[in-house]
Amino acid sequence: MTKLILSTGNVMSAGPSIIRKPGATRSNLELVNSLRENFAEAQRDYATLSPATNGFEKGSGPASAIDVWTEREERTLYIPRINWHAAGLHEEPSQYEITLKLFFLPGCPVSEREQYATEALELVQKELGIEAVDLLVVSFPGMSFEGNCEWEADKANAQQGNLEEQIVTWHAVENLHKQGLVKRLGVAEFGSAKLGAFIKCTTVPPVIDQINLRNCCDVPPPLKKLAEEQGIELHVHSDCTDILPRGTFRELLGHGPQGAGVLADAAHKGAGLPGEIYPQWVVRYTAFIKDRGIIENKGYFAGAQLI
Repeated sequence: MTKLILSTGNVMSAGPSIIRKPGATRSNLELVNSLRENFAEAQRDYATLSPATNGFEKGSGPASAIDVWTEREERTLYIPRINWHAAGLHEEPSQYEITLKLFFLPGCPVSEREQYATEALELVQKELGIEAVDLLVVSFPGMSFEGNCEWEADKANAQQGNLEEQIVTWHAVENLHKQGLVKRLGVAEFGSAKLGAFIKCTTVPPVIDQINLRNCCDVPPPLKKLAEEQGIELHVHSDCTDILPRGTFRELLGHGPQGAGVLADAAHKGAGLPGEIYPQWVVRYTAFIKDRGIIENKGYFAGAQLI
């Protein structure tokens, strides 16, 4: 089994090929396009191997072999390899508001979510050169906020997801807060019934609830009332609830027209890594300079198992 870690780098410094369109699938488009661009750039940058330095030297030329532009550390493969020495923010960490949104993908084992949450946070800490983040929003699989009206969406939401699994996951995330690694916690796509039942089982309740009002015009009155009573901020977002499906993951790493050629397939004589891929999580991080009102750094990491 191999752990795959995909990364986009800072999408704010990317070229025009990184499309950030409005709409419900914006986060999915931004993530997929950013990953493709970062893969292609790494293949170009590490196209030449420098024997003299016994390492890799950036150069120009054709796309390089997989083991040149990716990096393996024991059972983990980074796609592409990351230049950690170039990571970090330009200002002091206190000048930023650092926000993370962690998407647990369908099929992600509940027993592994604490490990994945810690792993995602550590990657962001290393990428930005920080010790703690201001806000971590958790997005659970199977949750959405859709309907012909706000009442219908709120009613349908009550039947979604698995509350018991969500509570187990939340207790793991609460530990990050108790360790001082995360200052505030939030959830996504929780209607009034779901949120009401959820906060009763928490030690550290969420301070933010993100909801997608794509098909609704207003916040459901019961949810608005509950949020006011509990001191929870309601934020509207347009993130995709199915941010990185398994098929898209394989397409990104396969041998297709826009694939990175990492995964093996029969049509290419087994070139690449064999096995089935199981996406587990995606984390998006944002570093916002508070006094200047701009986003300096924004990017994604994604984790999967290759079995």
